Parts: sequence; C-alpha cells; structure tokens
Amino acid sequence: MKVGVFSTFMSPIATPEMILDFGRRAEETGLDSIWLGEHVVLFDEMEFPYPGSKDGKIPVPDGGGLLDTVATFGLLAGVTKTVRLGTGIALIPQRNPIYTAKEFATLDWLTNGRMDLGIGVGWCKEEVIACGYTWEDRGERCDEFLKVMQSLWTEPEVSFKGQHIAIDKVRMDPKPIQKPHIPIIVGGHSKRAFRRAAEFGAGWYGFAIDPAMTKDALNGLDAALAAAGRSRDGFEIIVTPPYKVTADMVKEFADLGVDRIVVQLGGQRADQVDRRFDMMGELLQAA
Repeated sequence: MKVGVFSTFMSPIATPEMILDFGRRAEETGLDSIWLGEHVVLFDEMEFPYPGSKDGKIPVPDGGGLLDTVATFGLLAGVTKTVRLGTGIALIPQRNPIYTAKEFATLDWLTNGRMDLGIGVGWCKEEVIACGYTWEDRGERCDEFLKVMQSLWTEPEVSFKGQHIAIDKVRMDPKPIQKPHIPIIVGGHSKRAFRRAAEFGAGWYGFAIDPAMTKDALNGLDAALAAAGRSRDGFEIIVTPPYKVTADMVKEFADLGVDRIVVQLGGQRADQVDRRFDMMGELLQAA
C-alpha cells in the first residue's frame, strides 16, 4: 500500500522555505504523494460547521490563511521529481471550469504527468456563494463542469451547451501528459458522491475516516460501481485516516483493499513536522 501526506499549508507558518523543504523531505522519505486541501475564503460564522474540528471552524493561525493549491503545487513541482501531487479536494462547483482545466493540464504538463485531481462539491455554503454560484445546485453543476473539463483535456475542439456553462469551438492546449486525462479522484461519503465516483472517477477519496467507516463507505461505493457496470479493478481507493493513525490501522486499511493512505500532517511548526515525518517513516515500513 502506498503512503502519502495531506496538508493545508497556512500563512504565516508555511513560508516558501518551509514548503520547499517539505517537498524534498517527502520525496526523500519515500512518500508516494502530497495532497493539499482548498479553501479560498473563510468565515467567522457559517451555516454548516467545518466537519474536521470540534468547534466547527478551520484552525487557521491568527492573521493567516490557506495558501492557494495551484500556486503551491507549482512550487512543490520544482523540487520534486517522482512524488505525485493531488488535491484533497478541489471544490469544483465554485471554480471556473475553464481555468481549472487549464491550470491542472499545465501542472500535469510541467510535472510530466504527476497530478491527481481530487474533487468534491464542498460543505461551506458561504464560500460557494462568495465565489458567485448558488448552493443548492452545486452537485449538478459539479458534474457538468467535470464533463467540460474532460472534453477540454481530450478533444481538439470543444463545443458544449449545458445548464451552467456553454462554450463554442474552444481549443485548449497543452493537453495533460496522462491519458486519457488527469485522474479524477472523487471525494465524499454520500450516495451521490459514490455515483459521481462511478461515473467520473479513476478513484475515490475518503477523508478522516477509520477502518470501520471505510468498510461502510466501500459497501456503498461497490454498489454504485456495480450499478455503473464497473468494479474496483483498476479503481483506486484513497483514504486519509484520523490524525492518530497507527501501524495496526494501516494493516486494517490494507485488508479492506485501500490502495493509498494519505496521512494528515497537522501542525506545521518545524518540530511538529519533524515528528510527523518520523512517524510516516514507520508507517511506510508497516505498509
């Protein structure tokens, strides 16, 4: 089983020097991949709490914020040669699909085919609205945007007319290095997310779930894949475990058929990063 690392780099702690050193160490340690989370704006009050913390808020340092994923991947690409780079996750229904297709095709081109595009519909209603979109139809908009992006990555000229976007005789180059296109890894634990994974996905991404939760999710995913005439053969299962992941937990994930675990980095101070890299080295041996 492969082992990667997940981080949401935040200013002011995540300096260019820190990120460059992190990328080098991830590759030297033998990690398979680096995954970055995404949020473009934050809010003091939200209708739906952040599911990854006890107080329902994203833990951001005072006066700091989350770095942009695309720009950060560009920095990481310059100091790595083999480690894969993935979004965990890109919030497709609040993005411009033309720009998103261009940005990730360019990253795939510049990294010689090392990109994985983890996608999802998001949980923050206020962020979707701030980006100029409506909340209730984000799922159908996500699917439509994915169709457009796939076409831009694979066809010489694209025309598309949908409910949320229309383009006519559009050409986009360079195409991604990976064929038929950049792998789309669908995140989410709902029935609709499983169906989306079966329709669009080269894999599925479960975040902050333990082996028991993973087993339940895989039952739903298997049903969706079967309904679409697919199976897990050639379909990647990626899981970010709880922060306190153990070697025994890694073995349980492997027994469930998980292909890759993406360990949460957590704190980004130098001493915290050192301890986490030591721990990930031990997990690599267990995997």
